[in-house]
Amino acid sequence: MNIRLSTLVVSSAAAIAALSIHPAQAATGSTNFDVSIQVNATCAISASNMAFGSITTGTTSNSDATSTLTVNCSNGTPYTISLGNGANFSNVRRMAWGGSYIEYSLFQDNSRTTQWSLTQTKSGTGNGADQSITVYGRVPSGQVITNTGSYGDTVVATITY
Repeated sequence: MNIRLSTLVVSSAAAIAALSIHPAQAATGSTNFDVSIQVNATCAISASNMAFGSITTGTTSNSDATSTLTVNCSNGTPYTISLGNGANFSNVRRMAWGGSYIEYSLFQDNSRTTQWSLTQTKSGTGNGADQSITVYGRVPSGQVITNTGSYGDTVVATITY
């Protein structure tokens, strides 16, 4: 074999060997993307019934009862609770039976001095767990009750957050 041809064969073999040692480089690209979620506050409210028990006909004396509102709001969420006037309201809250009525009031405090209403509300801040709020009720003295029966009313408790 001549020297030129053998040099060419050796050079070609070296080039092939060099290619097999260093593989071809692949091209790459990249990008970023954001990941997010919106977490909204939530509140729930429930209530136990208020039962004044039994009274007799005649003139009433004060009769007291309570109900418990249970509020559960997201941690740190401020809320306000209002109580509606009831289904039989006529300048005062009233329980009805037929065409007869017994007046009553709802209060925010045990001393029964701060009333609940749509505008006289109670505020708080949620902690992520159930919170109990007592509603204090009173049938005031001095009413003349002549008709026997089962008197009742429905009050709507509203939470705003």
